[in-house]
Amino acid sequence: MEVSNKQVIYRDYITGFPKETDFVLNTTTISLKVPDESNGVLVKNLYLSCDPYMRILMRKVQDNNIFTSYIPGSPITGFGVAKVLDSKHPNFKEGDLVWGTTSWEEHSHITNPETLFKIEHTDVPLSYYTGILGMPGMTAYAGFYELCSPKKGECVFISSAFGAVGQLVGQFAKLTGCYVVGSAGSKEKVDLLKNKLGFDAAFNYKEEQDLEAALKRLCPDGIDIYFDNVGGKMLDAVILNMRPRGRIAACGMVSQYNLEEPEGVKNLIQVIFKQIRIEGLSVFNYYYLYPKFLDMILPHIKEGKIVYLEEINEGLESGPAALIKLLSGCNVGKQVVVVARE
Repeated sequence: MEVSNKQVIYRDYITGFPKETDFVLNTTTISLKVPDESNGVLVKNLYLSCDPYMRILMRKVQDNNIFTSYIPGSPITGFGVAKVLDSKHPNFKEGDLVWGTTSWEEHSHITNPETLFKIEHTDVPLSYYTGILGMPGMTAYAGFYELCSPKKGECVFISSAFGAVGQLVGQFAKLTGCYVVGSAGSKEKVDLLKNKLGFDAAFNYKEEQDLEAALKRLCPDGIDIYFDNVGGKMLDAVILNMRPRGRIAACGMVSQYNLEEPEGVKNLIQVIFKQIRIEGLSVFNYYYLYPKFLDMILPHIKEGKIVYLEEINEGLESGPAALIKLLSGCNVGKQVVVVARE
């Protein structure tokens, strides 16, 4: 049986800031049966995740063993939640709910279902598996606990603290007994960090003339842990404010994604003087911890100890606008596109 299949198509490699017109909606057809020669699954996509790393894939990625560039003229891909309609893979059956990498379309034939996670806990919103219970949640968990080795009483600073990852790192840090400071790009986000997510302090980086001075004001004794989502000038300022033997988890560099020439970091000699450890984070190396992560996070969600904010966009056709909104920093909460509600 074949059905129509709406898709979000990527036009071509992008320089500068992406626009909605860099994507086009297309309708094709797809069989709801997995081909006989395939070991894959056929899924109905329910929720799609908008994530900053997707900007990297909109240009030609070279010498990169983590990401593969989007193919012009094809649907973009990303993390999502889906329902299995047909399966030729022994680990999945019709009716299973899964999360993992899928295409931005109504139905997808996934040829490598080994990368999918079966959803066992359905007493929380399914959309959470694009965020707090999916890749962003695992990124926050692995980056904070595995890379940063936090201790009670330490000062933790998080850039892009209102993002899908940052809002969780801050709450993990509070649960650990740390003093937590975040930066964001609007007064609304700063207020939510302090009043909704429990951060001790926060600032709007767009209103600060001197980032180093802002960090000194809010972290007068220095920073023990920096969870870096932006890179660039913020990273430079943080290095000057790090305490001896501080730890930096390099999770993202969103300030650099739209630049043709990346900005340099000038204060790296302080890494030597202060014996700072900087480590890059690739969440895929930590997926083996996913069961342990669920054991930790699910009780906190159900007991209300962790709050998660989402911004929901209805319909696949809203996808390009939602993605651009995320990349421009105008979203309030985890940006999610609803394709279907089962």
